Amino acid sequence: MSSPAALQGLRVLDLTMLLPGPVATLRLAEMGADVLKIEPPGTGDATRVMMQSSADEVATRPGAFYRLVNRGKRETRIDLKSESGRNVLLALAREADVIVESYRPGVMTRLGVGYEKLRTINPRLVYCAISGYGAEGPFADRAGHDLNYIGYSGVLDQLATRDGTPALPNFQIADLLGGALSAVTQILAALWYVARGGGGRFIDVSMAHATYAHNVVAQVALANDDEAANQPGGGLLNGGVPCYNLYRTQDGRWLAVGALELKFWQALCKALDRDDWAERHWSLGQAIGGADAAALTRELAAIIASEPLQTWIDRLEPIDCCATPVLTPGEAARHPLFNPEVLQQMLDASDAAQTDEQPAQGVVTQTTAPAQATGATAPQTGVFGGDGNKPFTYGPWG
Repeated sequence: MSSPAALQGLRVLDLTMLLPGPVATLRLAEMGADVLKIEPPGTGDATRVMMQSSADEVATRPGAFYRLVNRGKRETRIDLKSESGRNVLLALAREADVIVESYRPGVMTRLGVGYEKLRTINPRLVYCAISGYGAEGPFADRAGHDLNYIGYSGVLDQLATRDGTPALPNFQIADLLGGALSAVTQILAALWYVARGGGGRFIDVSMAHATYAHNVVAQVALANDDEAANQPGGGLLNGGVPCYNLYRTQDGRWLAVGALELKFWQALCKALDRDDWAERHWSLGQAIGGADAAALTRELAAIIASEPLQTWIDRLEPIDCCATPVLTPGEAARHPLFNPEVLQQMLDASDAAQTDEQPAQGVVTQTTAPAQATGATAPQTGVFGGDGNKPFTYGPWG
């Protein structure tokens, strides 16, 4: 018998739009909360038409962006600029456990439905306000988006190429980490407090401040007075060592090598038949960002560049050495790690193969392959490789 969802019975009012707030309430809905999305009259949430496909436009339905981040929620429209609309919200807030909004600071108060008003009718209400720069302070009224927040917080500077050119990420770090995740974390903490007899509370989520707080590795470099570690190729995690780096393959794809610990690096060296590299590791004294690290990175890059990505997947993925492909979003969507249907197909195929290979009664067969002459680590057996078959083909080049 399965257990009920952890947040079953929790009532959430979602007055947010775009990405951070809707994802926060989506996560609550996924845990069982009853989320009512409240949009203004007229066009509603801008994501209804943002990145909308032509097919959705012709069908007059919201685009994939809106559907993805608002699935599992109920929807309604309320005009908070009208007295009747505000009265409806007050009635809903009286019975709610959580309200999440993402207006600019002060807007809800000016409309007459801010936290101070709502707490008088529902003292146990958890009220979460998500904004760019927080409810108070010199930047409180400023507009902004993800790119602005990661720029201010020092994060965008860390997403840079070797020449220092910052990369424009297609993953909204401040919106999702600074906004959505921070909101969910603080909402759950406040609900725990309320459940133990405490009163409701106001949660002020500043996406810029939360993103700044999560920029941990850069802050370690500052604490160590090691500014060089924050430069591309100068630190342990940003290209300053060969064991933790990105390498271009022969077909123009990329292999991510995350052999940060010595045991993983030595496993990789063995797989590449380069045992002479095994002791050239930061944990054994190799200077991070130093000459030997740079030279070895070039040597490893030349080897990786000699074969296509699929070859390296077949060779390294079954080995416990933290070498993995850099997948496109489409490839990730088809990968058994994230796609249950593909995983089940692989499990069924593996079961069928094992059934076919069952020896007849009384027949003795060899169950382990002899060690390879090169000394490379033998592949692991199981669904994802080691039986002579490719664990997964990443596209038409495989």
